[in-house]
Amino acid sequence: MLIPDTLPTVDTEMANQRGADTPDAELLQSLGRCYGTEFSILDGQTGDVLHEAPDQPVRDWSVRSELCREVARRGRPEFIDDEDPFLTLALPLPVSKQSCHVAVATFVQREVGRNEDLSHAVERLGLRAEETALWVDCQSPWPAEALLRMGELVLAQATSARRIKELEAEAADLSNHVASTYEEISLLYRLTQNLRISESDEDLGRMALQWMEEVLPANSFALQFLPIAEQQKSLDHVVRTESTLLLHGDCLLDDDQFTQLLEHVGTDRTGAGQTNRPVVINRAITNRDDWPFPQIHQMVVVPLVEGENLFVWLSALIQVSDAEFGTVEAKLLNSVAAILGIHSGNIELYRQQSELLAGIVHALTSAIDAKDPYTCGHSDRVARVAVRLAQEFDYDTETLNTIYLSGLLHDIGKIGIQDSVLRKPGKLDDEEFEHIKEHVEIGHRILRDLSKLEEVLPVVLYHHESWDGSGYPKNLGAEEIPLAARIVAVADSYDAMSSDRPYRNRMPDEKIDAILREGSNQQWDPEVIDAFFRARDDILAITRTNQNKTEPQ
Repeated sequence: MLIPDTLPTVDTEMANQRGADTPDAELLQSLGRCYGTEFSILDGQTGDVLHEAPDQPVRDWSVRSELCREVARRGRPEFIDDEDPFLTLALPLPVSKQSCHVAVATFVQREVGRNEDLSHAVERLGLRAEETALWVDCQSPWPAEALLRMGELVLAQATSARRIKELEAEAADLSNHVASTYEEISLLYRLTQNLRISESDEDLGRMALQWMEEVLPANSFALQFLPIAEQQKSLDHVVRTESTLLLHGDCLLDDDQFTQLLEHVGTDRTGAGQTNRPVVINRAITNRDDWPFPQIHQMVVVPLVEGENLFVWLSALIQVSDAEFGTVEAKLLNSVAAILGIHSGNIELYRQQSELLAGIVHALTSAIDAKDPYTCGHSDRVARVAVRLAQEFDYDTETLNTIYLSGLLHDIGKIGIQDSVLRKPGKLDDEEFEHIKEHVEIGHRILRDLSKLEEVLPVVLYHHESWDGSGYPKNLGAEEIPLAARIVAVADSYDAMSSDRPYRNRMPDEKIDAILREGSNQQWDPEVIDAFFRARDDILAITRTNQNKTEPQ
């Protein structure tokens, strides 16, 4: 039996009020089934009584709490009282890795005679004689060895049960973590799959806001796109000239308020020296009296930076919620922001390159117009008519853009043709005609080193080939000629016939129609000629509008 060095004093009534600290009810029921009696429960660290069994003799716990603490430290069943015929068993019950409870119950270890004197044992244990006598009459004997054996089994069961709960909790946490990680990876994967130049940064931003709602514990999300330029300079690309705020969820902020919020939390609106580090604002800040946005309780805000360019501010906001933002949420937002920032940077780079290419193309066509003022505007009209013809073939936007560029540049080789031949008011002789035929190969050589114009080259080289194989420079026939070149050939011939020249006036529409029908299946692709007559009204409008803009002064 254990003998304590010191015996603490315990307020039993106060300890009994701590019902929330008692062990699992299922464990207590298991003890009752095994031993046939209810156990009292003490805290294994403090010795405080957590639960006192009503069907056990009333004990002086101040004497035994230190003994129970020692049982908890040793971690095995032991007797803390042994006064014949009584045995008091203490069982250490693990509650968690950090805490342990001790279950205590008194038993009789042998049969007790009806008139047997128990006064000595009762006095030594501090029991009440009359209550103890009545209690003894209701007890079945438990041999000491059986009590310990049963205690070891109960302890093993309790330890196993606790371990099972810990493993279940760990498995649940792991499952939640795996599910959360999978959702985060799926979000980032979906974003990367949409990193196409044709997808605007605002469209990708809207998708990101919607998908983040599935992963992050936020009430709302905000994306503020900053202006790229002060004014619209390009006709071919729309440039953002003012900030645009995209919202998803129950956000109560408008664009100006969101800007004020960013300024209040100390973000750098210029992007100078900006890093991708997120700013996390939690209740420690939002509960202050000087917090100006009472509807926002928590937020994470991340800049979308590519190089030295700041494109967007991305933020997740909590209005009223028990959720907390931490490093996991901040890192995910940071990853999303990095993807969106790279996409915005790529779009801006592509826009600048496209504008540069468009400028080069217009400069080249202007050079052609300057060389022959009587064909001023010819290339632009051919490009527009060719696009209208191509629409009859259900081409996509990218192909239509290529055909437009092809129309603009189809005669670029005329830069290398002698002015005397190019501007000759009369009919060309054979030598002059052979010279002017060289413009298709000259144009091909001019453009062949520009990789961005690779798809334009077949049109530049082959737009004077004929359906019957009598054209130049390669005498290609029928479908050997690229379709884009066949389309531009019809547009080129039509504009030449419908425009004034130094040596003749514009042909009447009826004559142009007759020539096109007669040349179908000989000079021109019959399907393209059919497309011309289907779109004839639109083509007439294109030609007249552009001719009025480019008449020589």
